[in-house]
Formats: sequence, C-alpha cells, structure tokens
Amino acid sequence: MDEKKSSGLESFFKGLRTEFNKIIFPNRQDVIKETTATIVVGLLIGVVIAVLDLIMKTGLGFILK
Repeated sequence: MDEKKSSGLESFFKGLRTEFNKIIFPNRQDVIKETTATIVVGLLIGVVIAVLDLIMKTGLGFILK
C-alpha cells in the first residue's frame, strides 16, 4: 500500500514538474504593454461611467424641479 502511495505521489510531482515546464512567462515588454492597456481601458470606463452619472444626475435634477 505504501509503495502505491509513494508511486502515485512521485507520479503526481513528475506530472506537476512537466506541466510547470510548459508555462511560458511573458517578457518585460509584453507585461508593460498589457499593464498600460489595462490602465487605459480602466480609465476610459471610469470616464464613461462618470459622464453617464453626470447626465443622469442632471436629468433627474431637471425632472424633479
């Protein structure tokens, strides 16, 4: 029973190492591009939400007066 456990555990870690070696990490330039794109898109969405909020606030203020 212990041999099966150790064999299964050994097999698990061999598979884990194999899968870990398949990982391709992005280079510095790719990380910078993707981070910049994320920040720009986040800011644009924030501006759109702020403008829509202002429009709704102004519209409701006009209706309620």
